[in-house]
Amino acid sequence: MVKVKKSQSDLKEKLARALADYDNLEKRVAAGRREWAGLAKIGIFDKLLPILDDLERAETFLKNEGLRLAMDQFRSLLTSESVVEVDARPGTKFDPEKMDCVALVPGKKNHVGLLVQKGYSLGERVIRPAKVEVGAGTKDKK
Repeated sequence: MVKVKKSQSDLKEKLARALADYDNLEKRVAAGRREWAGLAKIGIFDKLLPILDDLERAETFLKNEGLRLAMDQFRSLLTSESVVEVDARPGTKFDPEKMDCVALVPGKKNHVGLLVQKGYSLGERVIRPAKVEVGAGTKDKK
């Protein structure tokens, strides 16, 4: 009888472990799916951002109501999908994880001097780093 109870106890323990392992597997698979979905989104937005750049350049020269409405819709779509612009305004501290330095210029050391191209991120992932000129720590003598 003792042997049967021990065997029964062992089986219960093995079943509990198997169920816990299965639960962990389901969580890993769900996390993997979310990861793949996020990567797919990033790939799509990476292809759309150059179009946004071109439309923004056109918007600076053309004062067209239809273009403005289309740009508002485009920006609204980005916002609804949690795509945000990387903060790379002149004077902000250079962040190598979110920005690419394209040139060193006279100015405050390790601070953005000029934004060359906007960068965007989706959550913690950078879709496209901002391209910036960074201060080298020297004063402009002009």
